[in-house]
Amino acid sequence: MNTSDWFVRSADEQARHEVIAALSQRFAESAPRHDRDNTFPHAHIEALRDCGYVGWTVPKAYGGLEISLYEMLLHQEQLARGDGSTALAIGWHVGLMLCLRTTRALPEDVFAEICASTIAKGALLNSCASEPATGSPSRGGRPETTATPVDGGYRIRGRKTFSTLSPALDWVLVTAGIEGSPQVGEFLVRGEDIEIVETWNVMGMRATGSHDILLNDVFVPAHHCVSRMNPGEKSPRNADGGGWMLHIPACYLGVALNARDFAARYAGTYQPNSLPHPIAQVDHIQAKLGEMELKLLAARTLMYDLARRWDEGTPEARRALRPQFGAAKTLATNAAVEVVDLAMRVVGARSLSRDLILERLYRDVRAGLHNPPMDDVTYKSLAAAAVAECTAERGPRA
Repeated sequence: MNTSDWFVRSADEQARHEVIAALSQRFAESAPRHDRDNTFPHAHIEALRDCGYVGWTVPKAYGGLEISLYEMLLHQEQLARGDGSTALAIGWHVGLMLCLRTTRALPEDVFAEICASTIAKGALLNSCASEPATGSPSRGGRPETTATPVDGGYRIRGRKTFSTLSPALDWVLVTAGIEGSPQVGEFLVRGEDIEIVETWNVMGMRATGSHDILLNDVFVPAHHCVSRMNPGEKSPRNADGGGWMLHIPACYLGVALNARDFAARYAGTYQPNSLPHPIAQVDHIQAKLGEMELKLLAARTLMYDLARRWDEGTPEARRALRPQFGAAKTLATNAAVEVVDLAMRVVGARSLSRDLILERLYRDVRAGLHNPPMDDVTYKSLAAAAVAECTAERGPRA
């Protein structure tokens, strides 16, 4: 596994990247067991707490390193080269902390409370909004989870699905319809107050702990109702264009890079007795390896370029990048699927063996197609942006 990368820009980034690369190599050793047993990698998460990674996107004012989006993606991609499940799971925490840092979407005292707990004890946060009936919140359904106003706060009842990182969460942001109101609220719930229902038994990304969570009449104090939205309104967390969601393509590109590494090593060392040289010198194998490199180069370059633009941009410029962020995700996840498939074609029938890594990577990488935004949403957004750009100052040409 590579411990350096030509996308790394500075000595400080390289030093931190080496810390993550070393952990990634460790995680790679136990990832097959967690995949096989469908268990959550608590030791991986604890190691990320111990090295301080969970606080690297926290603002400096609250004790964090306040690393850039660009650097966060470097580390997320590297983690996924060792274990995609661990990378995807922790990506929601570090990404969400970066989002909250830039948008200040939470009341400052509440954000300070979360940051303090992250720095002091490695507390973890995620937003859990999907539900059995409404599906992804990106599709606009009103949550069936209900918040009932009571003295001093709210009582919340409901069930959330795809609650990634659930076995390790200290804080959960949940959406709920407010009883007696058309509004939807977002509430900060303590991890100790939720019940986890272990429903996560899927084909790929089996160790993300994306179980259902139950909120059984959970009391939330009034100041932990962090936002209220009218029908059709987006969460204040959407105000930065969603750059932090690039942790998703970074994860799947990391999985694809792992497959590329395996295939390239195999091709460079496997020499059947019918050939005077390793298969890496065979034309069709070279073509497959080259196609893999091109797909990875294109997807990674777009992702890191957009991250740099986001880091350097004004709030308005960041919001304008939303269609391109969707493009980066769609390009990366589809390219990652194709790269793993090509890697398996390089290795041949042996790639189907559960004793090799490729069959797990094949299962893991397909999960990216079902992370937001969906491909149809990306294409619609890009089309709308193109039409708006081309008709803003003049009508269609004759």
